[in-house]
This record gives sequence, structure tokens and C-alpha cells, in this order.
Amino acid sequence: MTARAFPARFSPFPLFRARPAVAAALALLLAFLALPAGAQSLPNDAGLIRGFEAVVFGAEITGAFSDSSYLKKFAGPVRVRVENPAEIDRKAAVAGFVRQLNRDVDGLDIAMAGRGEAANFVVHVVDRDDYQRVGRQVYHRPFGHTPGNCIVRSSYGRGGITRSDAIVVSDEGDRLFRRCLIEEVLQGLGPLNENTDAPQSVFNDTSRLTNFTPYDRLIVNMLYDERLRPGMSLEEARPLLPAVLKDAKRRLRL
Repeated sequence: MTARAFPARFSPFPLFRARPAVAAALALLLAFLALPAGAQSLPNDAGLIRGFEAVVFGAEITGAFSDSSYLKKFAGPVRVRVENPAEIDRKAAVAGFVRQLNRDVDGLDIAMAGRGEAANFVVHVVDRDDYQRVGRQVYHRPFGHTPGNCIVRSSYGRGGITRSDAIVVSDEGDRLFRRCLIEEVLQGLGPLNENTDAPQSVFNDTSRLTNFTPYDRLIVNMLYDERLRPGMSLEEARPLLPAVLKDAKRRLRL
């Protein structure tokens, strides 16, 4: 469904002065209605758990330094820095999404790095002409090719993710930038795999979503539940997932 755009001073509910809680619920409903039809319905619990297992216990980019056998996430605070050599200054957009994550994901301590504070998640906002150069720097491959419009590289071990670098193209439209920002920052937090069976998710390159969907909120809230620890195998985590999902749905009111 395509949402209608209202003029700046026009409210679709001009005679209704909502209480804050009701207003928030209406805002969530309008955002939900703006999603593509395939993105509005959530799978059942079994489908959600399968989706969680697919993106958390997998890796889109495989190789000698990639291990899909255990759970990956930051074990402590995540501090974000933006490097923005692009012509458009996107720092405010990145900071806004970071604030949303800190508010919406229980168990995740994420914020912009303060002055003099070390960052363990760097978002590189680049114009297309700089994409390959920055990709070679991030991947330490002087002659390598960086695919796609955006990408994230995470360094991790069984103790957790120690650093993530997301590269996002800025000068090919706001829609692409927003999609790439959400996808790569979320993946850099731990769900490193794609799931083509989830039309409701940005962890699916065939979807055209540009928002932090209810499905993805569930996945990241499940991941940062304190019962799921970095280094856990799928066999160790699987018995916990029904309760973790139930609690995440209750917190998110889904």
C-alpha cells in the first residue's frame, strides 16, 4: 500500500487531540500501513525462529576469517563514529538511527562516540567515486574489489564482535542511502547473513524496504537478549529461542 503524503501543516486527524501513548500508536500504525504488502505480516513463531537462525548463525561473506558456527554480537557498549568524505553531510542521519537503535533494542548500549572516546563501529559515508578506495582500506586489500552499493566488515571471535566498519554510498539518492544505512548497521551488530525467505526484512537484498521493520526489530532484540551470549553454538541457543522470542514480542508489543 502506498501512503498518501499530507501537506506539512495538514493532519489526517485534525479534530483529534491524542494522548501521547495513543499518538505513538497511531504513528506506528501509519508507518506499518506504509510498508509494502509483503512486509506487513509477520511469520508465525516457528518462521521467526528460522529467520533468526538463518541470519545469526550464518555469514553472507564467507572465507578464512568468517565463521558461521557460533553467535556473534557486541559483548559491551557500541560506540559509533561517522567518517563522511561524501559531498552530502549525512552525520545527523546516522546519529538519528543510532538513537533509534538505543531506544528500540533492549540490551544494546549504542551511542555516538564522544569527543576523545574510542569507536568500535565506524560508518563510512562515501560518494560512489570513493567506494572502491574506502573498501580497499577497510578490507586491507590494496587491489581488491568491493561489491554492491554498501557493505559491512565485522571483526569477531567467540568473545564477540570487536569492530565493525560499514561503507554506505551517499550520492545515489536518499532512498538507497537510507536502505544501506539500516541494512549495514544492523548487520554489523551481528546478523551477518542474508535471508531471501523474509520479505519483511532488510536482511534480504530482494526487498525494497527502507525502514527498521517490526521483523528486524524482533531479530535484533532477540540477538541482544542477555540469555544469548557471544560464542554460543546453534545447539546451545536453540532451546532458549522460544522464550527469547516471546519476551521480545512482548516488549515490542507485536
